Amino acid sequence: MEKAPDAFRTISEVAEEINVPQHVLRFWESRFVQIRPLKRGGGRRYYRPDDVDLLRGVRYLLYGEGYTIRGVQRILREEGLSFVQNVWRPGAEPPPPEPEEAEAAEGDDRATLAAHDEPSFFAVSSPSSEPAGGRTSARQEPTIVPPAPRPGLDGDDRRKLRAALDELIACRRLIEAALADT
Repeated sequence: MEKAPDAFRTISEVAEEINVPQHVLRFWESRFVQIRPLKRGGGRRYYRPDDVDLLRGVRYLLYGEGYTIRGVQRILREEGLSFVQNVWRPGAEPPPPEPEEAEAAEGDDRATLAAHDEPSFFAVSSPSSEPAGGRTSARQEPTIVPPAPRPGLDGDDRRKLRAALDELIACRRLIEAALADT
């Protein structure tokens, strides 16, 4: 039985409908204050039709257009909620270009990463001496190092990879914050 177009949707229905995992929808809620599903007992989320349109717009900008999370936040701030709710529709006004140099100046993590000749994603610092008991005093995390651009990647693939990297960096920050609280 199909729901009415104005019916509320569960997180699993929305995830399936817009082809995004549920955990990504929950992550987007932490990054976009405009995404506010109705929450019932036990934390169950129910999305209104406008919420679903907003999620489609966010997905389109991140995955289809290659925007960063910060870039989508800027579009929401400058263009408004209704713009993002409709940007995914055929014939809609295209989104403004993402200013790469302005975002790097705002502290984008990619701007602080060193470029290396090696096509390695991880550069691990040398291990420190271990105190008695075999445990290190400070945990060492690998540093993410982007590979040198490959001639086989076009601009669209590069934007998609950049959006994925931004989400991973944001996830890492969430994990670090959670670990700091414990």
